[in-house]
Amino acid sequence: MKDKINILTSNDPVLGKFIEIIGELELNKRDDYFQSLVSSIIGQQLSAKAAATIFGRFVEFTKGVLTPEKILSISAEELRSLGISYSKIKYLKDLSQKVLDKELALDTLDRLTNDEVIASLTSVKGIGKWTAEMFLIFSLGRENVLSLLDVGLQRGAKWLYNKEDGKKILEERAANWEPYHSIASLYLWEAVNQDLVITYKSFDDYLQSLN
Repeated sequence: MKDKINILTSNDPVLGKFIEIIGELELNKRDDYFQSLVSSIIGQQLSAKAAATIFGRFVEFTKGVLTPEKILSISAEELRSLGISYSKIKYLKDLSQKVLDKELALDTLDRLTNDEVIASLTSVKGIGKWTAEMFLIFSLGRENVLSLLDVGLQRGAKWLYNKEDGKKILEERAANWEPYHSIASLYLWEAVNQDLVITYKSFDDYLQSLN
């Protein structure tokens, strides 16, 4: 990881300075692909805290048995009582059925290109490009994925570079982060996770507070 961080620091000194302050972050993979997708669907359009609460209820209800067969056996009313919306219930059922029918072969995804993985996953109702990109990063451990429409990344980029258009910054900086977009993303998310984007107007303000 140090070699990769050194490349990012050399190519982008601003990001490098932030990395120096935060320290080394690890890209932790979620090895259970099905559970990862279930968690992503449940957490869509929710805060991290709310998503974790509902997913926790779901795990407790299923006694940790998170399989396609189990999800298909649970009624919509039971799932709704856990706080899962009816639209997400349809998505979970569609995912489960496609996995059982082998329309989505989870055990082959790690052998596909990024574009092929995205195409496969977005065939499931409720799984869009963003969810597929998160899967690439946090389940398959792909190190060169940049989710341009991710709101957290845009917020982190606006804060770090003191600019107004987060998506534009991501596009402009993308070449500097090649081939470690995912690792650069971890640091942009960290600025949000640590509430630095709320506490300090910009990275420059944060640096001044450290002096």
